Amino acid sequence: MSDGPVELQEPLEELARDPKRFGHDLVFPPAGRIRVYDDTLRDGEQMPGVAFSPDTKYELARALSDIGVHILDVGFPAVGGSERETLKLVLEGKRRGELRPDLEIVCMMRSNQADIDATFRVMDELGQPRDSVTYFIFSSASDLHVKYKLGKTLLAREGIPASEWLELPVGFYREANLRMLCEAIAYAKSAGAVEIEFGGEDGSRADVDYIAEIHREGLKAGGTRPSTPDTVGCYSPFAVREYIPAIKAAAPDAPLVVHFHNDLGVGAWNTVMALGSGAEVFTTSVNGIGERTGNAPMHEVLLQLRYLFGIEIPGFRYQKLRELARSLERLSGIPVSPTAPGIGLNVFSHESGIHTAGMLIHPAIYQFIPPRDLGEKVRYVYGKHSGAVVIEHALRANHVHFDADLVSRVMSEVKRVREERAERADFYAWSQSYYNHLEGMGVSEEEVVEIATALSEKPTA
Repeated sequence: MSDGPVELQEPLEELARDPKRFGHDLVFPPAGRIRVYDDTLRDGEQMPGVAFSPDTKYELARALSDIGVHILDVGFPAVGGSERETLKLVLEGKRRGELRPDLEIVCMMRSNQADIDATFRVMDELGQPRDSVTYFIFSSASDLHVKYKLGKTLLAREGIPASEWLELPVGFYREANLRMLCEAIAYAKSAGAVEIEFGGEDGSRADVDYIAEIHREGLKAGGTRPSTPDTVGCYSPFAVREYIPAIKAAAPDAPLVVHFHNDLGVGAWNTVMALGSGAEVFTTSVNGIGERTGNAPMHEVLLQLRYLFGIEIPGFRYQKLRELARSLERLSGIPVSPTAPGIGLNVFSHESGIHTAGMLIHPAIYQFIPPRDLGEKVRYVYGKHSGAVVIEHALRANHVHFDADLVSRVMSEVKRVREERAERADFYAWSQSYYNHLEGMGVSEEEVVEIATALSEKPTA
């Protein structure tokens, strides 16, 4: 048997149905209009236990710029020094040419003048034009959030006593919330902001008509790009298909941003459905990191678009996805599952005798994503499931002379060694170490109490 795959005598698409051949009613924007919006530095860092220094964020920003991300969220400059330092590093990096000049930088802020002014102060202190970043001014959209999360804030703005919080109807809070958001947008616009993204948290549990009103009025106030998030990750693909067209119809001429969390494991698929239902901009995070179960994983969205719908984002370097995944593992301390689509260690690895025999005939027999698309090669793992064909392949590739008897004896020994290792293996200590690592990344409740006790005993200056 030769050491390379056979040459197919018929076109592959005649031998195996192309995965893109199926009926659907999705209508995607032209690939050149789709924008990849990365949330790793902001929403991704909100994963419990994860903390990036400004230098680490800048290292990630360079990798994201290099791979072809269009929009980069750098967080809340109004929050503190670390966020402001990150913004400084990113803007200076753009000025030096270390980041792409067309990379859009987004700063987050709540719907109040204080947050907006704090961001303007940072821009002024850095000597950067106020219009060199996009201002993302957000509020809430669901009635649960609008009344019970923002209720007291809205009452204070309206000059109404907090004692009336629970008594006033939801309609009051909707109107007050919309006023707050639109006044914030108008203020930012008047003070030098040009690009303003805006939207309401918890959009997936909000009244679609109210979201539509937020988007229409936000654009009238000076906003440029509405955004709707699935904050708690409860959208189904069917709900996306129903509601995103209605949300888009409220502001058809403005690009629509969608933001999905992954609580039910459909964050990426919801993103793809949304892009086929009217959205043009999608947020993701590298390796899917983020709060709870994380955000829509960048690799999953891009692979689904490419291999199920034939949509390739111009200029995006797909072959760098695995390298980016390894970088984030190193910088975050959060490992990727070996079975993670496209980026996991094992996605191009084969051990089973049936699979390896097929792969050695032709890789397409058991793999429809060409490994070279992601800068990889097929890898064979030897163990209790290995067959004679892959043993022959290993010996031939390493110029070892063999006959059928030697192959049989080598295969038996490989199986014996692997089973012996399995009998001796005790993964308890390793798994305990893994979970201890994850738990130890954050500050524990006990440590918080210790810190508070120590500080309370220390005299203030």
